[in-house]
Amino acid sequence: MNYSVVDFLSLLGAVGLFLYGMKVMSEGLQKAAGSRLRSILAAMTRNRWMGMLTGIAITALIQSSSASTVMVVSFVNAGLMSLEQSVSVILGANLGSTFTTWIVTFFGFSVNMGAFLLPILAVAVPMLFTKKSQWKSISEFLIGFVFLFMGLGLISENVPDLSQSPELFAALQDYTSMGFVSLLIFFIFGVVVTLIIQSSAATIAIVLIMSSKGWIPFDMACAIVLGSNVGTTITPLLASLGGNLTAKKAAGIHLLYNLISAAWMLVVFFPFVDMIVWLTKLLHFGDPTQLYSIVHGGGDPTDDMRAAASWGLTVYHTVYNILSLVLMIGFTGFLVKAVNYFLKSESKEDEESQLKYISAGLVGAAELNILQAQKETVVFAQRVERMFGMVKTLLHTKIGTEEFDKLLQRIYKYEDIADRMEIEIANFLNLVMDGRLSFNSKMRISTMLNIVSELESMADSCNNIAKTLVRKSEADAHFVEYNYKNIDQMFKYVSEAMSNLMVILIDMDGASPEDLKRSYDKEREINEFRNHCRTENIDNINQKKYPYEAGILYIDIVCEAEKLGDFMVNIVDGVEEQLRRSTEEEDGTVLPELNPEKIKD
Repeated sequence: MNYSVVDFLSLLGAVGLFLYGMKVMSEGLQKAAGSRLRSILAAMTRNRWMGMLTGIAITALIQSSSASTVMVVSFVNAGLMSLEQSVSVILGANLGSTFTTWIVTFFGFSVNMGAFLLPILAVAVPMLFTKKSQWKSISEFLIGFVFLFMGLGLISENVPDLSQSPELFAALQDYTSMGFVSLLIFFIFGVVVTLIIQSSAATIAIVLIMSSKGWIPFDMACAIVLGSNVGTTITPLLASLGGNLTAKKAAGIHLLYNLISAAWMLVVFFPFVDMIVWLTKLLHFGDPTQLYSIVHGGGDPTDDMRAAASWGLTVYHTVYNILSLVLMIGFTGFLVKAVNYFLKSESKEDEESQLKYISAGLVGAAELNILQAQKETVVFAQRVERMFGMVKTLLHTKIGTEEFDKLLQRIYKYEDIADRMEIEIANFLNLVMDGRLSFNSKMRISTMLNIVSELESMADSCNNIAKTLVRKSEADAHFVEYNYKNIDQMFKYVSEAMSNLMVILIDMDGASPEDLKRSYDKEREINEFRNHCRTENIDNINQKKYPYEAGILYIDIVCEAEKLGDFMVNIVDGVEEQLRRSTEEEDGTVLPELNPEKIKD
């Protein structure tokens, strides 16, 4: 057998085309149904059976248990799903991964896909140039589907033909006839290959080809498939490294579940494989063990024998995952307790000084990570709101006291936190932007980048008010009751506007026209009160009701508080524009303009 370096590189290229096809296919579906996937996971119930069904459905849809599990880890990290909820979803994802095996077996070995691939491309490519993003996403899915099966066919063509090299075939036979030792060798092989290529589907596709050519016996092919189930845990583990402790626990549950499942299977492996052979025959798929005997004996195998070997592996993969799910679904509490035991919390840190939900290491499913970033943006807004609360307290705290100094330092600390949060959230959003996104999702990210910038500006204004109070102390200026009364009234208007802004940010996709209009009304109220204070301030200074310097500091605070209203209305403008674009793209409806200032322009 002559197998050159070029032949080996061709094999690697074929595997790469298969993996790329799966990636494009998965991302096309995510882009086409991204918002729906977000809704499904965001509305996840605490019912373990519903969680399991969701895991099955999502994995079957996006064709990757690794992607769906990374998604779960991201959502646990973002607080959108509890650790307990994640267990049943992860269990369901493992079973959902068998859907890919059925597709590969049916279309790759039972149907001649060569006759359909180019016609599918002929339909898909023109759809790429349509204006509707939904059609473009469907086109990407179809193109990924074509690449996947082109890659599968090329793998089959470029694997070395062991039948032309009896000595290699004999050497391979030595490794398959050592009983339990052989089982462990092929199991570890499956783990290692999947760790390297980070796709159990690709490993199983290679094993299906090896098995369909009769190079390895059916039981050893099953051992590789078993190993691939353990190897696929590497992707969620890598994704969790940049996440919080809960995200690491979710990835740990995935690893623990697969290790326990593999352990019970290794104990009963050979009787179980015999049962799978019987079941495959019962389903009229043929005898999956016959092909290896025929090829090893020098016979001429038929296409039915090759198909039987592939169907047998598919049945094994499915039945194994079903039984693992049935056995473990009642022990979700045990899995949670186990990871809590092994991954204990360290000493409690000041959580205000770091991001609560997102990290740069969690950019696995771009469409769904947008919701994760949105959650962090809400936390950012809550911290700014808390910072403004400190400023209101600082106004009525006696200057020079320990309480005043402590509160002032907290405000300064929150300003530093706001600066870091803006940069880190923006960096995360830019990483998400690098993924394959629908046009609407890119617009969502642009809106969120604007929101975090405005929130940081709000924190700056809070900090400036605190500094003005320090200047007041240094100048030994004193406010009269009138000044305090008006500042408190302005702060009241700003607080009401902030509360309304939080309602909008918590559910940006479902923000009501009433809430949006209320924000614009509050902004107008804030502006009018600022103008009133300015006019009266000049008269009061002229009438010597308070000193000029106190009047300047007083109006500086009022105007800085009014800037908070400006920044908030900028955020609301962005949310309203995003809602308008989404609605127009979905059903063509054009929403009316709610901001009276925009209408004037």
